[in-house]
Amino acid sequence: MGLRLKFNLVLIVVFLAGIAAAGAVSRSLLLDNAREEVIRDARLMMEAAVSVRTYTVEQIRPHLIKQLDEVFLPQTVPAFAATEAVAHLRKKYKEYSYKEATLNPTNPRNRTADWEADLVNQFRQSPDVKEIVNERQSSTGRSLFIAHPIQISNPACLQCHSTPSAAPPTMIKLYGEANGFGWKHNEVVGAQVVSVPMDVPLRNANRAFTTFMASLAAVFAVVFVVLNVMLSWLIVRPIRRMSEDADRISTGDFGVPEFKEKGKDEMSVLGSSFNRMRRSLEKAMQMIGDQ
Repeated sequence: MGLRLKFNLVLIVVFLAGIAAAGAVSRSLLLDNAREEVIRDARLMMEAAVSVRTYTVEQIRPHLIKQLDEVFLPQTVPAFAATEAVAHLRKKYKEYSYKEATLNPTNPRNRTADWEADLVNQFRQSPDVKEIVNERQSSTGRSLFIAHPIQISNPACLQCHSTPSAAPPTMIKLYGEANGFGWKHNEVVGAQVVSVPMDVPLRNANRAFTTFMASLAAVFAVVFVVLNVMLSWLIVRPIRRMSEDADRISTGDFGVPEFKEKGKDEMSVLGSSFNRMRRSLEKAMQMIGDQ
């Protein structure tokens, strides 16, 4: 096995180990960054929904509350307002979703799906948990969701959700008496759930990873060629010539030219030593021939 082959085998092994380590680290970082980007988007969407709820309670509902005796306006309900606001956003971003998933809702569209009911039960069983972040496979692809508990902390909410007799007749006329009652103060009745698609950030992360690995491979290819040229020019060729000259000298042919001794690198030192050995051998052979 030649020196060049040994060198290249070692170089390839080192490269493969390095690219594997760099690939694992870079892919992990890119995926983590993609997930953090999705979480930021989900939290921004959640805060937007909360802002709509707050705006409705503080600036819309007080002006319309007196009309409840004549007609029930769903627009005065914070959950309805937030859901409708996000519904307008979804006309452009269909993969995004917001839902005030409730176990026993007044409005049937807010009824929990099975996986949403599991979230609500988690909040009920663990009162200290205020946020759940996880991923799931939806009909539109892989998505990340953030869930916050919906807790009846304001006793005023019980006016519409304690018993049908206490609720505004106009609300009963609109939604009926079957759903949305029996809620209790400080009870977790549902969860605000924001879902954000992960496909685009993951595709961007995979594209960045592919570009990085391709660039790394290209750099290695260039380095591999340059190192082989340098190895051939600075080491292999001088050693091959030295080997050929040593073979000729061993047969008594001292007509080969000496190596240049310029420079202070290892090959120059080796060439200088070879020249001294050659001269010594040539003198020794002459002394033997003179006797």
